[in-house]
Amino acid sequence: MNQNNSCYRLDDPRFRALIQPNARLHQIATGFEWTEGPVWFADHNILLFSDIPADRMIRLTPDGQVSVFRTPSDYSNGNTRDRQGRLVTCQHGTRSVTRTEVDGTRTVLADRYEGKRLNSPNDVIVQSNGAIWFTDPTYGILSDYEGYAAEPEQDRHNVFRIDPRTGSVKAMITDFVQPNGLAFSPDERTLYVAESGSSHDADVPSVIRAFEIGEDGEIISDRVFATIDKGLPDGMRVDSSGHLWSSAADGIHCFHPDGTRLGKILVPEVVANLCFGGPRGNRLYITATTSIYLIAVNAKSAV
Repeated sequence: MNQNNSCYRLDDPRFRALIQPNARLHQIATGFEWTEGPVWFADHNILLFSDIPADRMIRLTPDGQVSVFRTPSDYSNGNTRDRQGRLVTCQHGTRSVTRTEVDGTRTVLADRYEGKRLNSPNDVIVQSNGAIWFTDPTYGILSDYEGYAAEPEQDRHNVFRIDPRTGSVKAMITDFVQPNGLAFSPDERTLYVAESGSSHDADVPSVIRAFEIGEDGEIISDRVFATIDKGLPDGMRVDSSGHLWSSAADGIHCFHPDGTRLGKILVPEVVANLCFGGPRGNRLYITATTSIYLIAVNAKSAV
């Protein structure tokens, strides 16, 4: 385990209440190809995450013990838990969203929309009512690096919702260049979605958009919530007080619910995603290119 001096950038005095000034950024595991999709399982005291190009999912314990959870993983990317504690995964290889059942089998929740194959589901979250939301950019079919190169069958790169009652798939947001990470506010009235289209087109703004949604997921309004000034937004999480913590090229950017950037946790590798975890829920696990980093914060997950 390597220990580096903490490196905070303070943009607003309110950030002080969310960080531990004496905490250090720990590199707790390294040697991966491209880490993504961290999800904390408190009942097992483990972190699961994807190593996408290596086609595997990794299990990590708090003391830094690493083992393979699943290989091949069908080029898994984003992961989350549903309200029953089951693993829900976006798979580039099968262009699907799956759920791992308690017996270890996998159920396909979505792999087509209007009869056509999805692009490459990227990130996923589960609402308290059981609805599953996921993004569907084309990263997994652009080459053979994170999936299998293929021509897209979908006309757009959508944000989809899987109905908790019927299992039907509906395109809820259809105007993204490349939708990526997504998260709900604590009251679930706001859905945040990252626009990462600048990865291949510099003219696309690196923004996080906020959508006011109704009880059945209908979009009521849409606004730009925040802009990432280094790189682009990828995975993100919301804490119990409504602050949004987003990945970026230089680390983690933390935003107040009003959209003000409060500060940054600077990380020496490009960050893809993050999640809250640890025995007390106040540790931030960071998937950053080839490594996993850990730092204590004064925040816990909204769910």
